[in-house]
Amino acid sequence: MAEGKPTLAVLGGTGKEGSGLAARWAAAGYEVVIGGREAAKAEAVAAELAAEIPGANIRGADNAAAAAAGEIVVLTVPFAAQQATALGVKAALEGKILIDVTVPLVPPKVNRVQLPEGGSAVLALQAALGDGVRVVSAFQNISAHHLRDLDHDLDCDVLVAGDDIAAREDVIKLAEAAKLRGFHAGPLCNSVVAEALTSVLISINQRYKVPSAGIRITGLAD
Repeated sequence: MAEGKPTLAVLGGTGKEGSGLAARWAAAGYEVVIGGREAAKAEAVAAELAAEIPGANIRGADNAAAAAAGEIVVLTVPFAAQQATALGVKAALEGKILIDVTVPLVPPKVNRVQLPEGGSAVLALQAALGDGVRVVSAFQNISAHHLRDLDHDLDCDVLVAGDDIAAREDVIKLAEAAKLRGFHAGPLCNSVVAEALTSVLISINQRYKVPSAGIRITGLAD
C-alpha cells in the first residue's frame, strides 16, 4: 500500500479506458497493477505508462494475478467480456470493492440504448458474484479520449452507485484522485442511468462531431 493508499488492479487495463484511469491513479501516487488476458501485453502497457509518469509505481500482470494483488479492483472490459472476466477471478475478489465500468453497448449500434435483460449489467454482475464482493458502478460516462493526457481538464462528473455507502465513498476518493468530481448516485440499481447514458453521449459525439461529451451535476454548493 503506497502511503496509506490501496493498491489498485485495473482488469482490462490494456484498453484506452483502463489505461487512462490507471495513468491518472498512478500519477496521484497509487500503486497500480495493469491486468490483461495476456501478461506480456499488460506488462508492455505498464512500461509505457511508467515511462510517461515520473515516479509511477505501476506494473503489469494477467487478470488473475492483478485481481489477487489489488485491494480495490476495477473492471474495464467490454460488455461481452464482463461476466467471464469477473467470474474468472471471483475468489480473488472476495471481501474487496469491485468498481464496474462496464457499459452494455451492443455493436454496431452503440449510439442506441440496449440494456440487457433485467435492465442493468452491473446488477447482474453483483448477483453472479454474490454478497462477498462489494460492487460499485462508476466511470461509465468518462470518455477515454483525454484520459491519458494528465494535464487535460476532464469536463465530466462521475455517478457512483452502490449498495455499500462506505464503498461508494472510497470510489469517490478515486474519482477525485483522477481529477474528477464524483457524486453519490444512490443504490446499485441506479446504475442503469449511467449505463444507458453512455449511448446518449456517443450519439451526441456523433451529431456534434466532438470526441468527449460529458455530464455535469449542477445546483450543489462548491
